[in-house]
Amino acid sequence: MKKHFIYLASQSPRRAELLAQLGVNHRLLLADIDEDAEGLEGIHGLEAPATYVQRVTKLKLNAAVARAKRRGLWTKQEAQLILCADTTVAMGRTICGKPEDAKAAAQMLQALSDKTHRVLTSVGVAWRVGTQVKTGFVLSESRVTFASLSKADVTAYIATGEPFGKAGSYGVQGKAAAFISSITGSYSGIMGLPLHETALLLKQAKFL
Repeated sequence: MKKHFIYLASQSPRRAELLAQLGVNHRLLLADIDEDAEGLEGIHGLEAPATYVQRVTKLKLNAAVARAKRRGLWTKQEAQLILCADTTVAMGRTICGKPEDAKAAAQMLQALSDKTHRVLTSVGVAWRVGTQVKTGFVLSESRVTFASLSKADVTAYIATGEPFGKAGSYGVQGKAAAFISSITGSYSGIMGLPLHETALLLKQAKFL
């Protein structure tokens, strides 16, 4: 390992846990109070889910690099790799983002009931080579099939609070696992950080 830690530009505890699973130490590089981090996740018209999630990841990575420079963390001697990611759930070309309230969560979960949807996670890294900033990106796509959910199932799940702050109104690592009848693809990608693809990026950056 060439460097002893990376900067993780994400407040997701799941991504932190998954980095630890890879044996990668990290320090958080969270947005300043005056940064509009949520604003970066706005959807542009009818853009495809894959286009959306990759665009948002690039915006997040650019913001994180600027943040690191602003805080003096990317001096020639101290430059470290920066990693960020974004996950979205898609039903066809419809992007299922984070629910604004319980009603929105219920509508999303009912739409996912007894159907197969896609989970797309884009990962971006930035590192320095001399005075140049290099970047790398990967996209993981998985498919998740939900069993049929009753109104009582949806109501009880929303009452746990788990749907809020999560794309598609659920977390695969939580109580929603009881709803999932099958998964194709990367389980860690559905959680928010595909480990195989992330390891390839870190090797590209000569971190691993």
